[in-house]
Amino acid sequence: MRVAACQTPEILGDVDAAVGVVLDFASQAPDADLLLFPECFLQGYLVTDQHVREHALEPAEVLDRLGAVRPMLVLGIIERSGDRFHNTALVIAGGRLLGAYRKRFLTAGESVFTAGDSAPVFDCAGVRFGINICYDAQFPEAAAAVAAGGAQVLLLPAQNMMPRDKALWWQDRHNEIRRRRVQETGMWLISADVTGNRDDRLALGPTCAINPAGQVVARVPPGTIGMAVADI
Repeated sequence: MRVAACQTPEILGDVDAAVGVVLDFASQAPDADLLLFPECFLQGYLVTDQHVREHALEPAEVLDRLGAVRPMLVLGIIERSGDRFHNTALVIAGGRLLGAYRKRFLTAGESVFTAGDSAPVFDCAGVRFGINICYDAQFPEAAAAVAAGGAQVLLLPAQNMMPRDKALWWQDRHNEIRRRRVQETGMWLISADVTGNRDDRLALGPTCAINPAGQVVARVPPGTIGMAVADI
């Protein structure tokens, strides 16, 4: 399986622009089997009550627009489910929804969301994968649940747009946590994040692939838009 993890600009509240970015990345990775996008990428990770209620979507509302994308997609969205909202990663192939993962471990600032309670696994090009989302990575049980399903790869949509001093402090620490999850489970870990600035906030990634030995084998440089590609 060839995975392309996409480091994107942050897009807030413009689904048309976000879909355009997905299509653009897909056109640049014709040999990829799977494209991974950041946390809540489709509407932007802004977890105010107003933003979530205004921009949340049911998965069916976006599938037709992604039908022409050849690789499988793992795409972060703000999901509406009845009167609840979830921080969700959709798994899409040929415009068809294969399933979804809802973030299980929510930060204190994510009270607008309802936590997920399952760890589904999926198959792509003969390789089994599962998903954690951003803060989930700090909890060993989240990765362990994916490994228990027979997954060889853990995909990690993330969104680390932070106050500038915090972003710089965390820059080299994200992968320390991710390596621990790799060491515990023996899985690959592939992350996708945003990059850029918003007001006094900064996003540096990292978007990268870490192999089961804990080595970063592909990465997108901080502050740049691009893809980290790994063959598994």
